[in-house]
Amino acid sequence: MKYVFVYGGVFSGLGKGVVTASIARLLKASNLRVSVVKIDPYFNYDAGTLRPTEHGEVWVTWEGVETDMDLGTYERFLNQRIGGNCNLTSGKVFGEVIEDERKGKYLGRTVQLIPHVVEKILEKISEAAENSDVVVVEVGGVVGDYENIPYLLAARLAEMGERNDVIHVLVVYFPIPPHLGEMKTKPAQHAIRQLFSHGITPDVVIGRAPVPLDGVRKEKIERTTGIPRERVISLPDLKNIYEAPVYLKEEGITEVFRERWGLPDPKLSDWEERLRRMEDPDDEVRIVIAGKYVKIGDFELPDSYVSILEALKHAWAETGVRPEVTLLDTRELDERVLLDADGVIVPGGFGATGVEGKIRAVQLARENDIPFLGLCYGMQLAVVEFARNVAGLEGAHTTEVEGNTPHPVIDVLPEQAEVLGKGLYGGTMRLGEYAAHLIEGSLARRVYEGSGWYEEAESLEEVFREREELYRMGKTEKPFIFERHRHRYEVNPRYIHTLEDAGLVFSGIHVRYDGVPLVEFVETPDHPFFLGTQPHPEYKSRFERPSPVFVSFIRAASR
Repeated sequence: MKYVFVYGGVFSGLGKGVVTASIARLLKASNLRVSVVKIDPYFNYDAGTLRPTEHGEVWVTWEGVETDMDLGTYERFLNQRIGGNCNLTSGKVFGEVIEDERKGKYLGRTVQLIPHVVEKILEKISEAAENSDVVVVEVGGVVGDYENIPYLLAARLAEMGERNDVIHVLVVYFPIPPHLGEMKTKPAQHAIRQLFSHGITPDVVIGRAPVPLDGVRKEKIERTTGIPRERVISLPDLKNIYEAPVYLKEEGITEVFRERWGLPDPKLSDWEERLRRMEDPDDEVRIVIAGKYVKIGDFELPDSYVSILEALKHAWAETGVRPEVTLLDTRELDERVLLDADGVIVPGGFGATGVEGKIRAVQLARENDIPFLGLCYGMQLAVVEFARNVAGLEGAHTTEVEGNTPHPVIDVLPEQAEVLGKGLYGGTMRLGEYAAHLIEGSLARRVYEGSGWYEEAESLEEVFREREELYRMGKTEKPFIFERHRHRYEVNPRYIHTLEDAGLVFSGIHVRYDGVPLVEFVETPDHPFFLGTQPHPEYKSRFERPSPVFVSFIRAASR
């Protein structure tokens, strides 16, 4: 096993996830089998209970594990499925160590940070990297965080086998204070020395800054830390994060892999072609994302909807149509912005905040023939809006918001309600990939036709059969697709016929083994593009393989 460890210095939020994904992409382009692991030092077991405003979007893996959003970045760059065991938290690590101790696995020895916790970390990394040639490990936070000490010790322990099998990469920030107008190296120097203090010498230092590092700055790092200047690599702010692998390659990072491991030059021809398409768009469209996780204090939070924003970029690379995105807070809905849009997205979410604004956004898009895409909660609220304003079901709502609604068109299923009654909220979510049969002649069917999603579904079906997870397929007819879910409430099966009679089309269905139909897609036929998806198609969109839902939506907005 070969390792690449990626650390951060100075402060978090430097783009380590993009750097990690870019390195993994370059290694994959050099014909290696690559795994990627994200380490989060917090003591939450997983990211499922974290607020988007606290830690960014929650990412859901194909098998239904809630993880850090960086796993989404890895999938988008690598164009491969990343499993839930690739997100390692202190909650998981220490939990397993304590569980092993309780089971007597340590044979009465004193259980300590060294060696037991450190060995457990490497054991979990090895499990995640099974059948791979190299694993790229991103260590969350910065090297100065005391909670990262066990992971730095594990990285050092990985060198005990063969030093040449391990490459250490430190991502640091080079600030340019406005009152000075000069790039400063001191924060980077301190970060490098902090890594030295843990017995780790970085093989590569990647300098993040608003502009490229110059020779003077690289020489200063060489003189003060001993890191050769050719190993100090610049990565300035880029207009497009998908330029990062190409930029790092041009800066010489692949020379490190070639010298250390004898790797061939990575080929990125398709990648570079997509980048060229984005540089010279054929058209531009105005897209409004009407959501509630938009602001915290005086600041906007694009990380809350990062998968949607990236899926729109992927559609741009595919179609040549550039989306100009506006995040609109539905707690203070500006209808003029909506009516001026070429396309409206109502994203997922939980709870009552901003719900009426979201419902109003759906109504304006439906009544004014503005292309509309409702994702998860957005689809459910589209059903609520249609029930109220078209089907005449006064007071229709989701029981998530209004438990006493006379028309619970969105509700938890009876068996879910029983689990909720016991306070076991984790047992009621539908997570991961489920099959959906798409109705012939529907917009949903046309969206996926010829996309390769049907063929992928058949291969995934075999995986689920091997794992005996047949419930993910249910009794769904062919052709079917797999998309990822993260939700608790469903369209109430008791209202399907009433809403169908009023004109709503349920164009995608997952039929459970007990015969209960679960709605996956809804649409209205007399509209340029009106599609609601219970799953999150943004989770499976990748730079080299965009989601057909987002591609079709952008094309509709362009028309």
